[in-house]
Amino acid sequence: MPRIAVIPGDGIGVDVTREAVKVMTSIRDQGVDLTWDEFDYGADKYLATGITLPDKEIANFRDNYDAIFLGAVGDPRIPDMRHGRDILLGLRFKLDLYVNYRPVHLLDESLCPLKDKGPDDVNFVVFRENTEGLYAGTGGNLKKGTPDEVAIQTSINTRKGVERIVRHSFEYAKANGLKKVCMSDKSNAMRFEGDLWQRAFHEVAEEYPDIEASHWFIDALLMQMVKRPEQFEVIVTCNMFGDIVTDVGAQLCGGMGLAASGNIHPGRTSLFEPVHGSAPKYAGKEVANPLAAILTVGVMMEHLGHPEWTPRLEGIVRDMVRDGKVPRDMGGSLGTAAVGDWVSDQVIK
Repeated sequence: MPRIAVIPGDGIGVDVTREAVKVMTSIRDQGVDLTWDEFDYGADKYLATGITLPDKEIANFRDNYDAIFLGAVGDPRIPDMRHGRDILLGLRFKLDLYVNYRPVHLLDESLCPLKDKGPDDVNFVVFRENTEGLYAGTGGNLKKGTPDEVAIQTSINTRKGVERIVRHSFEYAKANGLKKVCMSDKSNAMRFEGDLWQRAFHEVAEEYPDIEASHWFIDALLMQMVKRPEQFEVIVTCNMFGDIVTDVGAQLCGGMGLAASGNIHPGRTSLFEPVHGSAPKYAGKEVANPLAAILTVGVMMEHLGHPEWTPRLEGIVRDMVRDGKVPRDMGGSLGTAAVGDWVSDQVIK
């Protein structure tokens, strides 16, 4: 029986996770074996105890759980976000979750800001390298706080790290009957990093002759995503560029309130989270949109061996949009709990 560690986190993370758990309960009631435990890591615990996320707990997740569901972390009472870094980045790096998976699936034409673009046009996935690059935390400050201050942030890219995310993108395309993989970098300006990504990409691509391999510089890719999103099926890129690309992709589909994601190491314990922030000022006010968290349940179920729940939950959300039964930030009138109740009811019908 799959075991899930649930970390609601901070702010509206608690609100949306509560609704995601409702949906998980309904899925379990449909005969899917699931069990979960909740962990209270977040700002309140850190402020009370000084504990962020101990290494022994990460080992517990790795050894005893199949997935981790994280709501959101961030709290203005902790300006340096120490607890958030230790929880989110700690899990990504210490569990070696090298695949950041973001589906960019437009569920209804009314949600897309682009003229005359529908679900068939905005339908691709993005794979972001998740453990290296500029987010590896390599660098520092010299003479901080003085007029001579120097700040250095170094991008770390290894052959192993680049090749495995590129290979994962081709394997995903092959497994899902897709025919196009696009890699994006900035090799016209970032010479050394770009050289590694270019060589690894083209060498791996040769192993998949039935899949079209293409390349765009990151600025051109973003323009093409807005101009002709229908040309993309799979996009793979580095950590920082992937962060930017996936947020633009989310806007093509209706905003961050619908953006699901997975931080994955295939075959190992992986982390799943809606990608919006914690927005503490809105916590407990019944205004948070839980649909990203609910759609993330579908991505998690796919990882747990139940891929049928991704299209099932997407279909329920699509019907909600068409019927106008949507949260307030999408122009509807439903509060956070009402959205979770509606989706949960549809799951068991």
